[in-house]
Amino acid sequence: MMTHASSGRSGAPQDRRPHLLYVAWGFPPCRGGGVYRGLATANRFARLGWRVTVLTVERDTFVRFTGTDPTLEARIDPAVEVVRVPFAWPVHEPDLRRWSRFRARFPRAWAKWRARRDTVAFPEVGYGPWRRVIEAAAERIHAADPVDLVLATANPHVAFTAAWRLHRRHGVPYVMDYRDAWLLDVFSGGRLHSPRSRAARWERRLVAGAREVWFVNDPIRDWHRRLYPAQADRMHTVANGFDAELAPAPTGERPPVGDRPVVFGYVGTVTPKVPLAEFVRGWQHGRATSPALAGAEARIHGYLGFYGQPRPDLLAVIDSASADGVSYRGPVGKADIAATYAGFDVLLLILGAGRYVTSGKVFEYLATGLPVVSVHEPGNAATDVLRGHPLWFPVADLRPETVAAALAAAAEAARSATPEQRAQARAFGAGYRRDLQLDPRIEALRGAPVAVEAAS
Repeated sequence: MMTHASSGRSGAPQDRRPHLLYVAWGFPPCRGGGVYRGLATANRFARLGWRVTVLTVERDTFVRFTGTDPTLEARIDPAVEVVRVPFAWPVHEPDLRRWSRFRARFPRAWAKWRARRDTVAFPEVGYGPWRRVIEAAAERIHAADPVDLVLATANPHVAFTAAWRLHRRHGVPYVMDYRDAWLLDVFSGGRLHSPRSRAARWERRLVAGAREVWFVNDPIRDWHRRLYPAQADRMHTVANGFDAELAPAPTGERPPVGDRPVVFGYVGTVTPKVPLAEFVRGWQHGRATSPALAGAEARIHGYLGFYGQPRPDLLAVIDSASADGVSYRGPVGKADIAATYAGFDVLLLILGAGRYVTSGKVFEYLATGLPVVSVHEPGNAATDVLRGHPLWFPVADLRPETVAAALAAAAEAARSATPEQRAQARAFGAGYRRDLQLDPRIEALRGAPVAVEAAS
C-alpha cells in the first residue's frame, strides 16, 4: 500500500515547473541526524520553484523502531507531496507475537538466514528488500506525473535503486547524495567492501550513470574522485550547514557568564564511536583541578544510540560522573531547540575519530556564536570547518589533562569574551547556512537539460 500526505499541489499538466522525486528513507517524523538534511533539501527545491514529491517510509516505522520528532513534520513545506510506502524491519521487531516459531527457537540461525535473504535484491542487510517497494512506487509516481529529476539520499543506499530504475527505464537523470559513504569507513579510512563485492559493483554502476554525486565534506569527495576519476567532475561537496528556521538563535548581546558556574551543553546522538568516556575523564579532572570549572555542569541532550531506548553502557558512563555535574537530559524536539541552547554557555562537540568525519551538529553549533570545545582528534574533518572560529577550543589529544585544559579555557572565554569576539563568532557561523550550500547545486541542476535518452 502506498499512502500520500502533505499534498499541496495538483500536479496539473499545465504546471511547467520541473518535477523532482526525492527518495529518502529518513524523513520527518524520523528523528535521525540525517533527517534535517532531507527535510531541508526537499523544502529548498520547493522554494526554488520545483514541484517536489518525497518517497519515504510509513510513519509507523519510526514510531516503532527509531523514535520520532513530531515537531519536524510541521516543517515540511505545504507544497511538498509526501508518499509513504511500507518498510519491513524484522530484525528489530520487539513483539514476540510476530516472531516465527523458527526464530523463537533458533534466533541465531534465523538471524543468519534473514541477513542472506535481505541481500538477495540488493546488498544491504536490513534494507535490501525495500528495493522492490520503492522501485514500484517510483514507477507509479512517474506514470502519474512524469519526473524530471530524481535525487536519492543515503543511507540506506538502497534508496539509489529507485533513481536507477527511472533512469534505466525512462531516461530520467538522477543525483546521488551521500551523508557519509558506502565503501569508505569514515572513521578508520579503510574500505568497507572489496572492489569485487556486490556493493562495489553497484556503486560503480550508479556513479557512472549519475548526473551529479554529492558529499558532505571535501575529504570524502576527494576519496571518491580518486576512486572514480572518470566521474570526478560530477562530484560536489554540499556541506550540511544549518537551517536558519530550525537553528538555535545567535547569542546576540547576551552578557558574559560572570561569577556563576558555567553550563556546558551537548546536543546530538551519542554512539559508541563518540569518545564519551574520554570526555567524562577529562571533565572530572578539570572539575577537580581548575577553578574555572568550579560548580560547572555538563548537560547531554539527545539519543544514546541509534534507537528509541538509551544504550545502557552509554548511560552508565554519564551516570558515573553525576556527582561532578554531568547529566543526561534526553532528546530535544526542534520546537524546543532554541530554549535548550539558551541554557548553555559553552558547547561540547564530542565526535568520533576520522579524517572523513564532520557531523551536521557542528554547523548548528556555529549558528549560536557560543564558545565551542572540540573533544575529538585534531584530524577529524570538523577541524576544517571550525578553523578560524574566534571562540573555538580544540584538544591536541584525548588525555584527561588535555581535555580539562580546553574545558577550562572555554569556561574562561564564556566569562570574558569581548563583544567584538562574540560578534566575530556569530559572523563566522552565518556563512554556513544550509541554503548557501544547496542553492548553487539546485540552480545548476535546473539549468541543465532534464531529458536524456534512456540508458541501454
